[in-house]
Amino acid sequence: MVKKFLFFLIVLLLVVNVLGTQNPFQGTKDETYYMVTFLSGISFWKACFSGFEAAADMLGVTAVYTGHPTFDINGEVTVFNQVAAKNPAGIAVTAVNPDAFVKPINEAVNNGIPVVTFDSDSPSSKRYSFIGVGNKNAGAAAAHFVAEVLNGKGEVALLYSIGQGNVEQRVQGFLETIESSYPDIKVVAKVNDGGDQLTATKNMSATLQAHPEIDMIFCVDGVAGVGGAQAVKETNNVGKVKILAFDVDPAVISYVKSGIIEGTVVQGMSAMGFWSMMTLYLLHHNLVPEAYIPSFIDSGVIIATKENIDEILDSQGLTPMGLPKKK
Repeated sequence: MVKKFLFFLIVLLLVVNVLGTQNPFQGTKDETYYMVTFLSGISFWKACFSGFEAAADMLGVTAVYTGHPTFDINGEVTVFNQVAAKNPAGIAVTAVNPDAFVKPINEAVNNGIPVVTFDSDSPSSKRYSFIGVGNKNAGAAAAHFVAEVLNGKGEVALLYSIGQGNVEQRVQGFLETIESSYPDIKVVAKVNDGGDQLTATKNMSATLQAHPEIDMIFCVDGVAGVGGAQAVKETNNVGKVKILAFDVDPAVISYVKSGIIEGTVVQGMSAMGFWSMMTLYLLHHNLVPEAYIPSFIDSGVIIATKENIDEILDSQGLTPMGLPKKK
């Protein structure tokens, strides 16, 4: 199914490139697609939107970015409903809470608006597809990296937004891999970052003081990385406690380059946005049967370290500081 879908998309892209404005799939600028997020100011979403916008430019349609500035369930749902009321050509949304988005997504789809989720899914909703990493696989990749840094033995803390669906899947993949492959690595603490950098720092600092045996922190979401690094600094554990972060922003990048953070798991951010737009466009124009739309498109991950981070950022359409490249 995924191969059929991707084959059709490749053909579509070739037609667009060869025929330009003559191609029969070309949209119009008054055809508007929205990307809706939470914590809307973070660099991660800007990288996702760069791919979303690139696909929109290719197709001749308009892409709009919006979201709620905090980690607030009701706030993001409100923004989503406001966007749906505009009757756009399609919506790509990252669901801060999977259950909270079932009703609003279903209502939008029932009203004829194509909806896909990216990065964070609402699997019980009528969304057509989820575009993001295989979160359990990402957690497993993180476990292998942690084991490599610790030489297969040590005590680990997890710092993350407890209860956030996609993050919990990463934790599950991490724990399963540690338990099955690295019996000498123990997870001694699970710490809630509350979706807030200051909370992450405060809670992780307290945990490091209570558990001086901790050798490494896996920061499982974007907020946790900076919080974990600051906690290590505040408790004078730089060099003793290693860190693996998740995602990139200017502060995380700086910590990776300085060596305070050993590495960070980089998702296929621009790919998430690009394939979200392409999927919505196909649905809006009825270019493929709905049965050909895969329920999941994996955008992949790679772990960036001090040695390769600039190259990886460039591949995601970001500058060495983690900011979107100017067109």
